[in-house]
Amino acid sequence: MYWSSWSEFLHMGGYGRYVWGSLAVMMVVIAAEIWQLRSRRRHME
Repeated sequence: MYWSSWSEFLHMGGYGRYVWGSLAVMMVVIAAEIWQLRSRRRHME
């Protein structure tokens, strides 16, 4: 796809809220997983 401005890119044809929201949730889940793994590793030592 081609966008003519940054606002069109962020809006993504009306689906921007879902796309960026999903990306944010995914990043939070991955960060929580990494935090849990590090926490478990510290407790095992």
